[in-house]
Amino acid sequence: MLEKLLRIVRWILVGFFVSTILAVVCLRFIPVFITPLMVIRCVEQVGGGESIKMHHHWVPMEEISRHMPVAVMASEDQRFLKHHGFDYNAIEKAAIHNMKGGKRHGASTISQQTAKNVFLWPGRSWIRKGFEVYFTFLIEMMWSKQRIMEVYLNSIEMGDGIYGVDAVAEYHFNTTASQLSRSQCALIAATLPNPRRFNSAAPGEYMRKRQRQIEHEMRFIPSFPKEGEDVDPKTVVGGAYKK
Repeated sequence: MLEKLLRIVRWILVGFFVSTILAVVCLRFIPVFITPLMVIRCVEQVGGGESIKMHHHWVPMEEISRHMPVAVMASEDQRFLKHHGFDYNAIEKAAIHNMKGGKRHGASTISQQTAKNVFLWPGRSWIRKGFEVYFTFLIEMMWSKQRIMEVYLNSIEMGDGIYGVDAVAEYHFNTTASQLSRSQCALIAATLPNPRRFNSAAPGEYMRKRQRQIEHEMRFIPSFPKEGEDVDPKTVVGGAYKK
């Protein structure tokens, strides 16, 4: 009986690793048209008696404003081009801050957020966090930084029923992802801690303050390299760089 149980567990584990690795390999090349969070939000809307709102347009990286990846790095993960999925300095700082009490700080990188958005469900359980670490490791191993950023900018929630940079460009700024200005990109990035609470179409004073902070930080973030390009720390949006 025990041997049979172990055999079943072994096949379950083999199936899990094979299927997840295959999914990550496929999504290296295939656009991500829907995510678990999109499905969950639709279910919540139906359960609340609302009509389904899901605006999502996949666009390749070449059709996204060059300012957008710089803005989200300035806001969410300034070491994105340097780390391998986990920013241990940020994790240490967040842990020290959280031990002191007050508002909790997170330390999720863009890679971790991408893994969570594409493969997992929202939540803070240790089980989900473990899966997040696993999928982050996989995408960092199998995807380029350009692909991670492309999937991130196309899948992240950017408003109520709005997913991805092209959808938020259309519904909040009446433009396309490629035509977003530097300040609009900074404003979108300012909403990302809570895009259902903070609306880039109707920013308040707090949002404007965050926008200005992000625009300032963008001066010191390298412009995002194209696929196959090396990162040149002196090539940045606006021509400024840290010495």
